[in-house]
Amino acid sequence: MHRLISCSAAVERLWAYLDQDLDEHDQREVEAHLALCKRCCGELELAKHLRRFLATKHAADLPPGVRDRLDRFIDALAEPAGEGGTQ
Repeated sequence: MHRLISCSAAVERLWAYLDQDLDEHDQREVEAHLALCKRCCGELELAKHLRRFLATKHAADLPPGVRDRLDRFIDALAEPAGEGGTQ
């Protein structure tokens, strides 16, 4: 039987998963994790909604500071653990 990846490993790969930018092995690992983990499914839904909103014309109406914080938040989520980022 195949061992499931951790929540942190699944979340680290979430944006690449949404971009369909994972190799077949990583894609299967994320999908197997999402099939059993409600918490990470929630993370996936949040990411999908956030992406959709930022792609709309309404996102242009956000105050610049809010948009900057959202962009940094997304960048931080997309960044593998241990790389760059600020504490």
